[in-house]
Amino acid sequence: MYSPNEKYMVIVDPAVNDRMYDHFEFLARVSEPAAERLLDNLVEDMRSLEHMPYRNPVFNRPYLKSGKYRYMVSCERYLIVYQIVNSTVFIDEIQDSRQSDNKSLLYEE
Repeated sequence: MYSPNEKYMVIVDPAVNDRMYDHFEFLARVSEPAAERLLDNLVEDMRSLEHMPYRNPVFNRPYLKSGKYRYMVSCERYLIVYQIVNSTVFIDEIQDSRQSDNKSLLYEE
């Protein structure tokens, strides 16, 4: 399951890329340097999941299979939600922690 020296492949869902772009575009209207910092930090945090992705807590929500996802906090308020399958990390969601769960890409009615 977990090996501290193992390197994981990180795959970002295309919908997550779209969501990152939306956040970037919104913030760039206020401050381009802040938007660039946001994007750089999000990408850096996602890349950090190549090493020790199990270090972050489990993301439990009533609408998700228990224990399937983990999350990391990035840029103080964004949640990077991912699952680990074998030696691959799939990033399935980036969510502003101030949003309600019904806006989550993982939410299924």
